[in-house]
Amino acid sequence: MPDKTLKKNFYDRIKPRLYRRIGHELRLAGHVLDLGCGACELVRYLTQVYGQHVTGVDISSADFPKRPRSSRNARVRCVQKDATHLDFAANESVDAVVVMWALHEMKHARRILREARRVLRPGGEVLIVEFPRDSLAQRLWDEDYYTPEELAAMLDNAGYQETTARLIERRRIIWARGFRPELLREWGTAS
Repeated sequence: MPDKTLKKNFYDRIKPRLYRRIGHELRLAGHVLDLGCGACELVRYLTQVYGQHVTGVDISSADFPKRPRSSRNARVRCVQKDATHLDFAANESVDAVVVMWALHEMKHARRILREARRVLRPGGEVLIVEFPRDSLAQRLWDEDYYTPEELAAMLDNAGYQETTARLIERRRIIWARGFRPELLREWGTAS
């Protein structure tokens, strides 16, 4: 098993590039929800660079900000909550949802994707950035990850359209996305 220095360096080296890529992908979203936000670093990045209103959600983290709401920046909000019940967010109230390096740790990932779909406005995007199965990350952290095909199927099953899942960053990262249908009807029912 690789040492912890390699683990830390791997994470630190790739994270800034991914933040820029996520920011570019979601640059037109006015309100973004970051599920599994940890210390709210991506939340702050999107707010500072793109001026977005960003809410970070994490069930628990040693690094989670001590004050859930930042008084210095009204565009940043960090909520310590289970992502299966986003009761603080109204239906169709956010433009984009991002989940970076966290979906594999979420006990009810499929339910979370459906809940994210509920709060997304019609046409809103969900973006999942995850390590793939059988990757260096899996060897470093000894965790279970998804394949791109599994993530695409999960998005399809949760009712997203135009789903894609591909490997980026020299095949070390999965970039999966989908969009909430524009039609104002419930998934699985005919209008």
